[in-house]
Amino acid sequence: MPQFGSRRPQASASRRLADLAGRSVAISGDVPAIFDAPLAAHHKLIGRWAAKREQAGRTYTRVQARRHIELLFNAAVLEILDPIELADFRAAVLLSEENGPPAIVILCQSLGQLDLGWIETSEAPIPWRAAAYQTLEKTLRLTLPVFGYDDLFDEISIYYWDGETEDEAAREALIQYHGADAEALDELSMPSTMNAKRPEWMLADNAAPATELPAGLRKALHNLCHAHGALRTLEPEQSAWHFEWEQIQEYVPEMEECSRLPAMTLVPFDQFARELDDVGRHGMEMGFMDIAGICPLPDASRIDHWFASLHLGAQFLLAAQALIQLDPAKM
Repeated sequence: MPQFGSRRPQASASRRLADLAGRSVAISGDVPAIFDAPLAAHHKLIGRWAAKREQAGRTYTRVQARRHIELLFNAAVLEILDPIELADFRAAVLLSEENGPPAIVILCQSLGQLDLGWIETSEAPIPWRAAAYQTLEKTLRLTLPVFGYDDLFDEISIYYWDGETEDEAAREALIQYHGADAEALDELSMPSTMNAKRPEWMLADNAAPATELPAGLRKALHNLCHAHGALRTLEPEQSAWHFEWEQIQEYVPEMEECSRLPAMTLVPFDQFARELDDVGRHGMEMGFMDIAGICPLPDASRIDHWFASLHLGAQFLLAAQALIQLDPAKM
């Protein structure tokens, strides 16, 4: 659910959660000073946006004003995000730890493997399933904190084989750096054995070209790629779905202790349970990288741009959702 203040709902009140109790204020198109004065920076920012949506002038206590602003913002966010079943999202308006402008952060509250539907579980032709999977792997990370097979392989390579990607070099690394017994190496996983565990629908070489796909699947892939292209046209500073690592320290400093591994994965757990458990150990203890976007907002005029970008991202995710929910028998 959207919220103001701390990224963690259970957090106690602090500098970032200002007390708004008391004085009556009025919401109107020009947001008079009496409305601004009692509110913290993030409530003032969203309050200016909320004031433009008021049908008639009213007066509010500080508690009422804060609640009214939050309800309007929450309703607008949920209207856009509610249709998305692919993952659960939450928006929060945060104050900067370094006296910067307030920012809206989008957090992904889902964890683990993305449900791939028919792509993973159906008896549809492998080339169809591979085409759908490759498109998701290439596009989804634009809005979702998600990692794919190549990311998992890189993590395991560093974890076990000192970054090596070929069997012989990996064996040497296991002996030299991990003290492995040379006679027992056949019992250990190697790059080739890990790669061999991939189902056929995960392999890019098995993906059929668009001209060989059924019309329904071809249309779903086209819709996804079109939505992806529209989202990529956004300027980063106006996108709800973009962030720079430097912004983590400023707006969500507690994330510095978390794993850099994204919260979700496209890698099937059935085939790679051990590897996913190994790379996810830190995240299970300290939390995963669950941020989908951070957008600093220096003035209220940028909020409408933020909502427009939020809508574009939602349309992209709904296109991905439609692809995953296809019925192979009706393509």
